[in-house]
Order: sequence, then structure tokens, then C-alpha cells
Amino acid sequence: MAVTYGFIGLGHLGRHLAGSLVRAGFDVTVHDLDRDNAKDLLAGGARWADDPQAVAEAVDAVITCLPSPRVSEKVLAGERGILAGLKSGRTWIEMSTLDEQEVLRLGKLAADHGVRMLEAPVTGGVHLAASGEITVITGGDADLHALHLPAFEAMGNKIFRAGPLGKASVIKVITNMLAFIHLIATGEALMLAKKGGIDLTGAFNIIKASSGNSFVHETEGQVILNGSYNINFTMDLAVKDLGFALGFGREYGVPLDLAGHALQTFIRARSTYGGDAWSSQVVKLLEDATGTDLRAPGFPAEL
Repeated sequence: MAVTYGFIGLGHLGRHLAGSLVRAGFDVTVHDLDRDNAKDLLAGGARWADDPQAVAEAVDAVITCLPSPRVSEKVLAGERGILAGLKSGRTWIEMSTLDEQEVLRLGKLAADHGVRMLEAPVTGGVHLAASGEITVITGGDADLHALHLPAFEAMGNKIFRAGPLGKASVIKVITNMLAFIHLIATGEALMLAKKGGIDLTGAFNIIKASSGNSFVHETEGQVILNGSYNINFTMDLAVKDLGFALGFGREYGVPLDLAGHALQTFIRARSTYGGDAWSSQVVKLLEDATGTDLRAPGFPAEL
């Protein structure tokens, strides 16, 4: 019998992940604080529930994609939360990016109510979630990974099991840490090219074909050159994830010089442009400091 899914959290990322499930023919019940975020999903065949408890009462497994551990805990265990409605033995799948200790703590909270937790953060960018090609990393029991693999394969094209509960959060934070470092680096590289008299379109393409290329340069570099900076990922989220990385560094005794510098740079960018500004706008700090923009024709406003 096919697993039925609930999906809570239909923001920039979650609405695309839920959309992939709906398009693949899964039975999906959705909820978000803003019902307008569910319009396309409901038109595609998803059902609406008025709160997390109502979602949980209707399905075999509930997926959440939320902005912070505080929100995840409220949705899980608050009044009319998931645990009030999900039957014993069923699954909570957390696709938000959390700290390992938060994952373990919330996993125990769920287990105390007879609910099994599987973490499944994603990486690769919102544009890959929109096309069903994002990377999914799971942490938790192998049988849960296998049970929900068809759903993950509908949402992404590369699925990895990192190990037991908590380990997906560690590697996800590591990948985000690298992305933020690469983002600052690509901004510096493009600015150096422009100041050196190199056409920015040419510079972008040469770097893309070079040993200095990165996934971030290929993707976020385009919306920087367009000037929209729109990567559908905010400064607040970047600061949160870099904070998690520095926490792992302290816990494991690993000095993270570049990550520490990146965190301070993002904190400065957040104080300058606001927490809701796109994370790619961190490069604007350099543009403002030099009085030089990084615009080039022909690049998209959104990937």
C-alpha cells in the first residue's frame, strides 16, 4: 500500500519539494501559515489541512521544511502539533537544516510519543528542487530510508544515506559552509577581474572552464552578474547555517578559519541589507566598498 504524506512548510524550498511529490502521484496533504503558498499544490491535487495535527491525522508520514529549530519544535510538539495527531509507529521526516544535537533531541521527543524520525535535508539550490533534481541526504534507520526512498527519488536525483540520525545534519551543514565560502570567493574573483579590465561575461566563462570553478560560481555567479542576487536563500538562513558549522568546529576540535571569516562577513551583510535579503547579496559588500558593480548582460534574474 502506498505511503501517504503530509507536508508542512511551503516556503521557497518546501513548495517545490511538495510539488514534486504531487506531480509524481503521491497522496499529499499540505499546511503552511500562508494558505496562498499552497495554491498551485491544491490545484495539482494536494489536500489542505488547517494545522499540523490535522495533517498528521490524515497521513502515514509527515514531512517538515521549516526555517529554524524553534519552529520545528513548535510544529512537532506544540499545541495541535504533529505529535498530537500522528499514530504510533509512523514517521516524521525533517527536511529542515538543523544542528545535530537538535536533531537528536527532537528525535527523542518524537520517539517518546512512539513516532520514528528520519532527517532528510537537501542541497543544491531551490532551482534544483523546482526541477526535481536536488540532492537528498538522509540520516536515520536504514529501513526508514528504504521505505521512503520512492518519495525522495521523486524530489531529487541523488539520494544519499549519511548514517544514523544526526549525521545528515552534519554533512549538510558542511556543504552549506563550503557554499558560503565559495560565494564570497567568487565575488572577490569577479571584482578582481573587473578591476583588471576583463569583460565580466568572459571572466565568468573562463572561471567556469577553469580549475577555480565551483558549483556556486556557476549558479549564484549568474544572479550576481544579473544584479537580482535572487537565489531564494536568505541572509538569516546563511548566518544560522554558518553558526551550526562553527558549533561543530568547537565540538570536534577543528579550527575553521575560513568559515569563521565567512560568518563575520555574512553577519556584516545581514546588518547592512537585512535578514530577508538574499544570501548572494553578501557580494554587494565588496561592490559598495569599491564603488563598482558586477553587472553583465545576458544573465538570468533567477535560476
